[in-house]
Amino acid sequence: MSEIAELIQKEIDKLSTSAVKANVGQITMIADGVAKVDGLSKVMFNEMVEFPGGVYGIALNLEEDEVGCVILGDYSALKEGDEARTTGKLLSVPVGKALLGRVVDAIGQPIDGKGAIDAEENFPIEKIAPGIIPRQSVDQPLQTGILAVDSMIPIGRGQRELIIGDRSTGKTTIAIDTIINQANINRQGEASGDPDFRPVYSIYVAVGQKNSNVARTIKALEDAGALEYTIVVSAPAADNPANQYLAPFAGASMGEWFMENNMDALIVYDDLSKQAVAYRQISLVLKRPSGREAYPGDVFYLHSRLLERSARLNPDNGGGSLTALPIIETQMGDVSGYIPTNVISITDGQIFLETDLFNQGIRPAISVGLSVSRVGSAAQIKAIKKVAGSVKLQLAQFRELAAFSQFESDLDEKTKATLERGARIVEVFKQPAYSPIPVEIQVAIMWAVQNDYIDSIDTEKVSDAVVSIREYFTSSATEVAAKILKEKAITEDVEGDLRKAVEDWKRGFAG
Repeated sequence: MSEIAELIQKEIDKLSTSAVKANVGQITMIADGVAKVDGLSKVMFNEMVEFPGGVYGIALNLEEDEVGCVILGDYSALKEGDEARTTGKLLSVPVGKALLGRVVDAIGQPIDGKGAIDAEENFPIEKIAPGIIPRQSVDQPLQTGILAVDSMIPIGRGQRELIIGDRSTGKTTIAIDTIINQANINRQGEASGDPDFRPVYSIYVAVGQKNSNVARTIKALEDAGALEYTIVVSAPAADNPANQYLAPFAGASMGEWFMENNMDALIVYDDLSKQAVAYRQISLVLKRPSGREAYPGDVFYLHSRLLERSARLNPDNGGGSLTALPIIETQMGDVSGYIPTNVISITDGQIFLETDLFNQGIRPAISVGLSVSRVGSAAQIKAIKKVAGSVKLQLAQFRELAAFSQFESDLDEKTKATLERGARIVEVFKQPAYSPIPVEIQVAIMWAVQNDYIDSIDTEKVSDAVVSIREYFTSSATEVAAKILKEKAITEDVEGDLRKAVEDWKRGFAG
């Protein structure tokens, strides 16, 4: 019996040796981080290919007589004639809570000098998105802490909300504010000891950014105490195009681990227009046919298969969620460009930031007309829904009337009142960077606005009044704020307490 076993083992060894030989090839050409390899007859799409010196690549083009591999890492030592060997593994990244508080590269390797990461498991970077049946509708709020967003363009857990605008209009700031707010809510929830509390973990993916910008973002998260709940994936501008193309997929896999383990996660892709440029660069070197604006024909598929991975799963599938905030940079406010229209059509709404508003000092520079949330008030608690229901319409009317009234000197009383209220709402929505407002304070501010407590204050002093309300409700009226947070609705009892607190604040502010 042992002789038969030995014969079988010898045959298996022969077969495996021949399989390995069939999967060893040679580099026939290497340029711009892409190697053409001959002889890899059994290679799989997206398989890891090993090159000399511990360098790896992934097989992206499977052609009849050669394979196009994108090199990950430093390819300067590789040359024509070098050996390439298949590994039988798909490209995977480490996932799990061990990555929280860490900065990693596009393949999950630490780059923050804090030592190795003891990851719980690995996930392939490309996974099929959850289908229709495992999902459920988005109706749980994901508060950004930005008053203008939470009241007019609410975001829910499992939603994909695009942040779009020209460069230097505050797109990243909105995303970072949201991450900081999640950390604040997490700390508050952990302190409360509520068994039903679900924290939100964040993943920030920086693609094609300057190293100094990434460092500034990490410092802002550190200073706000948000880094301990956040994973930072960085593929800076100096990185090769392959890493910039892969980083968002790596981040999505890290986020999916939380979703699949009955947790909630938020992922920021900053930004996908740079990922599209990196993918175009790779595709052109691989000699793939170019289409509109020289992008390959599957650039829409690139972003759709990435963003479709965000979802809110139903209880039968764990009930976890992955919320996506992709960022897209426009050229001179042109939202009709190829990449912007692609991503707008994939996402569930967009926050559009205007350069003109930003330059006027209205920050966040959110355009009310072009911004929309397709989930809408389903992603708001009842309290904020009640006090902010009509504010978007009021602001839109103000913007429309303000454009016409500059040519008209004699205005009727109704128009004047609309302009006065609109100007004050604009001031209320001004908010400094990295200072998210808790939802219970937002309710108090918006209630004061809608019940005419702000109307008698000079427009120039409205921003000071908002800061004053925040301070009052976090120091003197904490019980009222706690009641709003607990009830999540404005009952008669809550309204009575709110009215008394706001009147007390107004007397102090006026005096």
